[in-house]
Amino acid sequence: MFRACRKQILKQQKCPVALHSPKFSERFDYEGIQAFDHVTFWVGNALQAASWYCIRFGFTPYMYKGLETGTRDVVSHVIKQNQIVFIFQSALAPNNAQQGHHLMCHGDGVKDVAFSVNNLDLVVEKARTNGATIVKEIWSENDDHGTVRMACVQTYGDTTHTLIDRSAYKGDFLPHFKPHTIDDALLNRLSDTNLKFVDHIVGNMPNNEMEATVQWYEKTFQFHRFWSVDDAVLHTNYSSLRSIVIANGQETVKMPINEPASGKRKSQIQ
Repeated sequence: MFRACRKQILKQQKCPVALHSPKFSERFDYEGIQAFDHVTFWVGNALQAASWYCIRFGFTPYMYKGLETGTRDVVSHVIKQNQIVFIFQSALAPNNAQQGHHLMCHGDGVKDVAFSVNNLDLVVEKARTNGATIVKEIWSENDDHGTVRMACVQTYGDTTHTLIDRSAYKGDFLPHFKPHTIDDALLNRLSDTNLKFVDHIVGNMPNNEMEATVQWYEKTFQFHRFWSVDDAVLHTNYSSLRSIVIANGQETVKMPINEPASGKRKSQIQ
């Protein structure tokens, strides 16, 4: 969608669009957030959801954590394709109020977008200083491959960002995860889809909350404004939206933050 809009912008120079991409030397002297690490989905049936993505989008079973590995509350099926890693989690007990409430409100969906960081203490302290809610303070998990340090920060809605420092870890993913043992013969018969990496992750806001959310990322993680567009460009005959794309210093993480705009009908993100 955004690639098509860029072409339109070049043809319509009078469109009220602002491009923000400062030179590297002009960006923040801050390199805490390095890349998207993985995305966690909370779903009703983790195995079924993981299998669906594998069969239809070319992912492969990667890691697992559940009853067989000593975890009794939540089961996690991890799938991977090149640099893309998704975790699908489901509650193992019927009294898991947190996941139950999330599923009731949102259905199957994204709960956490994790970032790889190279200075966890600095990132967390900057987030705290700028008013972010730290859902879980820095903690460590370890196994025979080393130690991973993590923290969790609340962002918009019920979504969180887990910050992950693997500098002292040599394992394939995270402690307590074991290689996935499922061998689905169907996967070997399907052609590769060649998905390489997560290009961007979108956050859709209620009306008039886009700017506040963008400012939160600017203050909390020192992201900068990479690109913006209003409803003069992103619209159909019936619906429209406004968007600001934010990015980390190296522009390896990009997150369009959208909000609805007035139209004949509801916006496509409502």
